[in-house]
Amino acid sequence: MFWKSTYNEFIKIAAKPRSYIGVGAITLIVGIILFAMKADGMNFISFVTQPFEQSLSFEGNILNGNLIAFIILQMLIIHVPLLIALVTGDLVSGEGAMGTIRLLLTKPISRTKILFSKYLAGAAYTLFILFWLGFMALVIGKAMFGTGDLMVLNSDGLIVLQQHDLAWRFALGFSVAFLSLMMIATLSLTLSCFSENSIGPIVSTMAIIILFTIIGTLDVPVLQKVQPYLFTTHMMAWRNFFEDPLPLDKIVESIGILLIHIVGLLGIAVYKFNKKDILS
Repeated sequence: MFWKSTYNEFIKIAAKPRSYIGVGAITLIVGIILFAMKADGMNFISFVTQPFEQSLSFEGNILNGNLIAFIILQMLIIHVPLLIALVTGDLVSGEGAMGTIRLLLTKPISRTKILFSKYLAGAAYTLFILFWLGFMALVIGKAMFGTGDLMVLNSDGLIVLQQHDLAWRFALGFSVAFLSLMMIATLSLTLSCFSENSIGPIVSTMAIIILFTIIGTLDVPVLQKVQPYLFTTHMMAWRNFFEDPLPLDKIVESIGILLIHIVGLLGIAVYKFNKKDILS
């Protein structure tokens, strides 16, 4: 019964037009970035490498698919949460808005299993969105720009990662990026349990992200104590896989913080969903 319920949730997501906004937005934005980099990418690269050109000599295909994918990830991973919240924020509240919540909760399956079937369907949608982003960034990017070593600019300077050392970094980077997006999906699903319309959870999710991001960037001593525990502080943890040497302690800490938030929010969602009144 659980898998049948999960399948039905897949169908519900696929039937909603808003589910395709994410795919369309990523296709359009990545397409524009690829076109812009193809037309004038070397000027962008020159702007980044100019401070190092007096002491370093750059050879080979610098503007390659690996660099394009890295740039696209950095630009879009902070915008994808909105696309995720558009769908996952509607998973429970949408039932209330359509008046189908009573019928749903009278099925011969526990409320907890119903909620987790929705959560699993939301996770599959999140994975698909990230997969599509990866396909556009890596596959299409390499087809247009070829392949080569990856230049990464960080606070310590310029790092050059060799081509043969990139596959596992991208794989693990995308995995942690998925965990970050699942944090957003969990937050919007939890908020959805408290609302009877879809707009509230979506707007609230983005408001929380913006608020936490602002708190995380303010250089105020009292706020610095809570900044390491905000999930937004660890949303870009995937970037740590492109450091050399690998900061394993930071990666483990970020994964741990994200998992704690996810488990905590899921607990709240289960409690609220099980207490949901279907008689009023």
